[in-house]
Amino acid sequence: MKTIKGPGIFLAQFMGDAAPFNSLKTICEWAASIGFKGVQIPSWDARLIDLQKAAESKTYAEEIKGIVQEAGLEITELSTHLQGQLVAVNPAFTEMFDGFAPAQYHGNIQARTAWATDQLKYAAKASRHMGLTAHATFSGALLWAPAMYPWPQRPAGLVEAGFAELAKRWLPILQEFDANGVDLCYEIHPGEDLHDGASYERFLEATGNHNRACLLYDPSHLVLQCLDYLQYIDIYHERIKAFHVKDAEFNPTGRSGVYGGFQSWIDRPGRFRSLGDGQVDFKSIFSKLTQYDFSGWAVMEWECCMKHPEDGAREGAPFIKDHIIRVTEKAFDDFAGAATDESFNKRILGI
Repeated sequence: MKTIKGPGIFLAQFMGDAAPFNSLKTICEWAASIGFKGVQIPSWDARLIDLQKAAESKTYAEEIKGIVQEAGLEITELSTHLQGQLVAVNPAFTEMFDGFAPAQYHGNIQARTAWATDQLKYAAKASRHMGLTAHATFSGALLWAPAMYPWPQRPAGLVEAGFAELAKRWLPILQEFDANGVDLCYEIHPGEDLHDGASYERFLEATGNHNRACLLYDPSHLVLQCLDYLQYIDIYHERIKAFHVKDAEFNPTGRSGVYGGFQSWIDRPGRFRSLGDGQVDFKSIFSKLTQYDFSGWAVMEWECCMKHPEDGAREGAPFIKDHIIRVTEKAFDDFAGAATDESFNKRILGI
């Protein structure tokens, strides 16, 4: 077994216009000062990284890595959540997602998709240049808007066609990640076509069970869907290559449940919470991931509808540190063991 690495922090929710949150150097120094050991870098934020340059120049990629290391940290993974979303967008959402791409691609779905695909391919090369072995992203969604709930009745073959198209768009990207020796980890998330285990299995089948089509495990999104997030690890542990430590709670009422009634986050039955403030059983999660030899990073993704982000970060580092299990190098009952050999074992068995 291996000891999980951490604590790490996903920087996306902490970037801002004021110091220390407005540059890679200063935000890394801040993260280190409150106990983090690694950072997951959102690749769409130019204040942190030029993704294309990191793909095309190993020297530049090593410079970015060096800035992080000077703060006493490591890069856990790069993230392309926003670009991954744009690999597949249903027309119902196209204007709402335009903001994820540069202005010159707004209103041009085909050009925007091509840009997003190139971004993912850059991420594969940049990850290799930085010595990373996993990458975090979203799958995008063609089916979520019109087919998430089967009313009106879905036309025969609609779901199959949707996943076939999704796989067609992702296969060249997966091949690029494979060529660079990096696992592509889809965050299972409502709003994506890969939003639970069943939908992930459909996608996996459509890609021919591609060896790089892996998972980012985030229990918060499973809690809000009422999934068994512990059994999920039992089922998919061989594909889990990245881990977001994020808390959540689900408190249904007589007025509202999983779908949330179009309410704001503060009023929804399902809410994201700061670490330790929700309902997620992290002791069991860390135990299962350790049992299954997960050797990646435990990365805090902070989202909470109440608590200040800086408080959530300050509390999050020790929370993760306290949950990481340092694996043992010997069995607990070794003290009672006895030297054995083949003949001794045969005598015990009477053979």
